[in-house]
Amino acid sequence: MISGRKICILTGTRAEYGILSSLMKELKNHPDVTLQIIAMNMHLSPEYGLTYKEIEADGFVIDKKVEMLLSSDTAVGTVKSMGLALIGLSDALSELSPDIVVILGDRYEMLAAASAASILGIPIAHLHGGEITEGAYDDFIRHAISKMAYLHFTSTEEYRKRVIQMGESPERVFYVGALGVDNIKKETLLSLSELEESLGRSLGDKFLIVTYHPVTMEAGNASEQIAAMLSALDTVLNNYKLLITLPNSDADGRLIAAAIKEWATDKEDKVIVVQSLGRKRFYTAMKYSTAIIGNSSSGIIEAPTFGIPTLNVGNRQKGRAQGNTIINCTPDRNSILEGLGTVLSKDFIDFVGKQGNNPYYRPDTLRDIVNILTTYKIEKYSSKSFFDIRFEI
Repeated sequence: MISGRKICILTGTRAEYGILSSLMKELKNHPDVTLQIIAMNMHLSPEYGLTYKEIEADGFVIDKKVEMLLSSDTAVGTVKSMGLALIGLSDALSELSPDIVVILGDRYEMLAAASAASILGIPIAHLHGGEITEGAYDDFIRHAISKMAYLHFTSTEEYRKRVIQMGESPERVFYVGALGVDNIKKETLLSLSELEESLGRSLGDKFLIVTYHPVTMEAGNASEQIAAMLSALDTVLNNYKLLITLPNSDADGRLIAAAIKEWATDKEDKVIVVQSLGRKRFYTAMKYSTAIIGNSSSGIIEAPTFGIPTLNVGNRQKGRAQGNTIINCTPDRNSILEGLGTVLSKDFIDFVGKQGNNPYYRPDTLRDIVNILTTYKIEKYSSKSFFDIRFEI
């Protein structure tokens, strides 16, 4: 055990914090760790629910808050927000001087965080490297972070091999499973009535969760895609209520959110729109829902653990490993209608409930991550070497 290690968690969104929160709790209570937390991006925005308050409500102290999010819905605005993140993170990380920073995933603010940590000589532990999501620029951001990271925690063995293929030493790449799936196994969830009370609305016995984020590699198509999905969802309102969570802060996110809100204005008896559910409410909603519709990674990674189907719409998650609970469709009305017909059929719902599998589940994910973070001897950061795999081209 390495005494007094300072481990800094960076978080910018509600979804990411929901996954990291169990790790943060373990590190906070660890006798040989000083936990540091940097909150940034959507957490600090009133538009996205000021979700840093959820972090504090869970008993954590946020050491640094990095303001960075411009009120923009364009790629240029995203790039400028990254610039602000770099400025703020340079001060925050240099002042905190952690021994290692923990970064999850693939979002643009995390590319800024990884860049700042790398230049400052702070080792990076990266979760969910090696994955493929061809429809979003998150895909190449994720690979870029992997190349800057020192320790790697992958969600499948396939992804572990891919990170090694990128030149990372096998001894620093660990297949641990998905932390979000491990969290579900340990989370104490609300009852359906408690969830409904927190929403101030009734969900009834048949409802769907809907989340649709911008497909950032298909710029200019957001209006058409969300219109097609909402038109298809019109057809299920006689039989299901909808619980819709609004999109993230990527370019075109505000456009999608505005379209959803306008569509839902005369459907208050059938549609509930929320900015953020938070970890416990979101997992609870999944437990009681019939299916998940949209293009969120949660439908691919976490939903199978609840034994519910997912209709994955479009290319945002294209290339990501999937279990047998997922149905894929293109983002046009007819394909979405066909997909809805499958995922909401009694045969498929019964099949998923009895035979559904989740390739992201691995026992003891949290324990393994904590053990490695607290015991692995970190060499001087600049000494990281490229691991060559010899093969014929």
